Amino acid sequence: MKLFVEEGAEYREIEVIIRCQKTDSQVMKLISALRVFERKITGYRDGQTFLLEAEKLLYIETVDKKTFLYTSEGVYETSLRLYELEDRLAACDFFRASKSMVINFNEIKSMRPDFGGRMQLAMSNGETVFVSRQYVWYIKEKLGLK
Repeated sequence: MKLFVEEGAEYREIEVIIRCQKTDSQVMKLISALRVFERKITGYRDGQTFLLEAEKLLYIETVDKKTFLYTSEGVYETSLRLYELEDRLAACDFFRASKSMVINFNEIKSMRPDFGGRMQLAMSNGETVFVSRQYVWYIKEKLGLK
């Protein structure tokens, strides 16, 4: 793969062109990785509205019918439902981990099996979260263990 960067005052926005013989899984992964930079999620905290970049989200959780966005900088509330965020962020390596949680796969630091078929994940900020046994298959498939 070759990578070129052109800078110039005449360019008003970033443009990415992918030239390839065939669109394969590697190209699709590259496109998905680039799309994450376009994704912004609105979060609320302390009476203020914040625009959060999707790739900086560690995980998203629903508690008492409220949805929260977790980043290394803090916790934000959002008006979006968990399923809406899951759909919006699926192409950015977010996956369902339980009925109430969606996790950013790219922010996982380490993982280990837990009781009852669950999986324990250490996130990049040191926080620990769990994947319920019905969603562990996704991680195993992603890592080629299934």
